Amino acid sequence: MKALRKAVRWSFATLVPGELVLVLCVVGGVRTAPAVRLAVELTVLALMAAATALLSLDYRRHRRDGLERGPAFCAAIADTVPAPVRKLTAHEVFLSTSFLRWVTRRGPHGVREGDLPIPYASGQTAVMYGFFFVCIVETVALAFLIPWPVVHAVTLVLDIWGCYFVIALHASCVVRPHVIGADGSLRLRYGALLDIRIPADRIASVRLDRKFPHGKLAVVDENGVADMAVDGQTTVTVELTEPVRYVRALGKPAEARTFRFYADDPASAVASLRAGGPSAGTDRTSHTSGSDSVSRTRSR
Repeated sequence: MKALRKAVRWSFATLVPGELVLVLCVVGGVRTAPAVRLAVELTVLALMAAATALLSLDYRRHRRDGLERGPAFCAAIADTVPAPVRKLTAHEVFLSTSFLRWVTRRGPHGVREGDLPIPYASGQTAVMYGFFFVCIVETVALAFLIPWPVVHAVTLVLDIWGCYFVIALHASCVVRPHVIGADGSLRLRYGALLDIRIPADRIASVRLDRKFPHGKLAVVDENGVADMAVDGQTTVTVELTEPVRYVRALGKPAEARTFRFYADDPASAVASLRAGGPSAGTDRTSHTSGSDSVSRTRSR
């Protein structure tokens, strides 16, 4: 069973690029032999049948172990599909749904009654729209400069996807803000790429603290600090009583004891967290002045 699962994984890894090349050749007007197309399609069907059989066997095994239908199906998917592939697929789904939510103006995702959304997307608006404009210019320029049909088809698909990815990523950041729960918990997000939940009882202190980190998104440094910068800066630092585990963008687990993130209105975020949540903050709202680097220990 393990050998079959490994063979299916590697076969999909090598076949998907080949299928993509075949599609691009058809789009670009390059004629391919019927035998080649037939061989590729038969291979895809065989792999799909093998993958379906594996999923069915794994599903039944997890059901016999006592799992419900939903958890059993998710566990079967996890047995067959590698974690990076699952995360990339989930990212694409979340990007699409976030883009639709942004276009239809349905409001923020994951914000319940009593929660306080903490937007952060405006800090990167100019940069993201700048990237979007550059992608459009590149797409138009390459359309005139590249004479070869196949190369033109490949670059056109990649450029169109690049334009969509930039605008969809920004849209996901708009509709998926940070959230301070009614119970004082904190949910840190970066669009469709990252989602970290911090229970209220693990928040030890919070302060306004403007930093300009150079590390990657949510990568933990040697001091146990994870930065979630927007446009190269963070404005709020949250220290915890004990580390929180989370999953990074491509499925790699991580653990941090301090989180630094960006907020459009950091003072409101700090005040709400120190008050124990939005509901408590309405009874004792305080506007703090002075240096942003002064530590503010959360009252309990």
